Amino acid sequence: MDSLGLFIFLMLLYLQWTPAPATEEITWTYTGLVGQPEWSKYFPDCGGTSQSPVDVITTQTKYDTSLIPVTPLGYSQHGNKPFTLYNNGHTVVIEMPEWMGLGGLPWFFTAVQMHLHWGSGGPSHGGSEHTINGLSADAELHVVHYNSELYPNVSIAMTQKDGLAVLGILIVTGEETNPAFNNILNYLQRIRHADQKVSIPAFDVQSLLPKDLGRYYRYNGSLTTPPCYQSVIWTLFHERVQISMAQLLKMETILYSSKAEDPERILLQDNYRATQPLKHRVIFASFSAESGKELSSGEVTAIVIGVMCGCVGLAVIVRFIVKTIRSTSSWDVLPSNRPATMPRIRETEKAKVKKQDMALNSTCEAEKKEEPLSLQTEP
Repeated sequence: MDSLGLFIFLMLLYLQWTPAPATEEITWTYTGLVGQPEWSKYFPDCGGTSQSPVDVITTQTKYDTSLIPVTPLGYSQHGNKPFTLYNNGHTVVIEMPEWMGLGGLPWFFTAVQMHLHWGSGGPSHGGSEHTINGLSADAELHVVHYNSELYPNVSIAMTQKDGLAVLGILIVTGEETNPAFNNILNYLQRIRHADQKVSIPAFDVQSLLPKDLGRYYRYNGSLTTPPCYQSVIWTLFHERVQISMAQLLKMETILYSSKAEDPERILLQDNYRATQPLKHRVIFASFSAESGKELSSGEVTAIVIGVMCGCVGLAVIVRFIVKTIRSTSSWDVLPSNRPATMPRIRETEKAKVKKQDMALNSTCEAEKKEEPLSLQTEP
């Protein structure tokens, strides 16, 4: 065997016995190397049949009367201990104290952390992971909990089918600033680079959630980032939360996915996974389709015009009734006090009687004149 052949043999032998890098050592991205299309090659669960996020087709959801409102426990009791804000290179993470939890599920779930997903093009350009009828929101908040009744910690729970419960909150852009989100966004400047952490004042976590916690979609899914364990009970709220355009731009433009020592700065943007096939799964809704139906602007306009026309029509009818009542005489109003109507003689009969009276008078006068003349001519 020549030297070249020996070298090739040794290289093949080396490659055969060199262990593959551990899953946690692989640096994944959303759009670069080891991007979403390659996730399943390095993280097998990412190619599973119960992946998240999904597109919720509201007409295909199943109404489940047993789904009760979820109950955040301790969310408002943040105490004096500060929270930890962390840039992990993929998103911003807010670590939550262990006394916070979630009720309204088959088991008690203890809070772990919450994080955000967003886009890069401002409002109406997408950024949420879940979609409703194919439409994206501008961003999405996830609040992660683990099943502390069955498992001792989140590391073990996240590998089990019923190990995690995640709340999904869709975020849209409006005119008004949302003060609750400033508790996070105002401190992003201090963790601009990956692996940076900072302590921030504790705040009311429930203020980040929508007001209506009773209407939501529920399905079994996965983590939306590698290793994509299919261990999540998802609760996606129907009601959106609103932030301002300035708040959204902070989210999209302040953080970097690169580290401070890296020569090139890479903005942390578009950190959302594409929706995954629903396959065999069913998405349940805690409300009926009609009660959760959102009216389009055209439908709202039609309803407003219809109500206005109805009011105008009612006003016309009332005015007509009032005018009729006022024009009615007192005799019509009190018929019992009205004197009896005298029978009327037709005009032709009256004329006939008058003519007969005149003829009779003429005859009597003629007879009176003839009587003296007859007395004078007699012998």
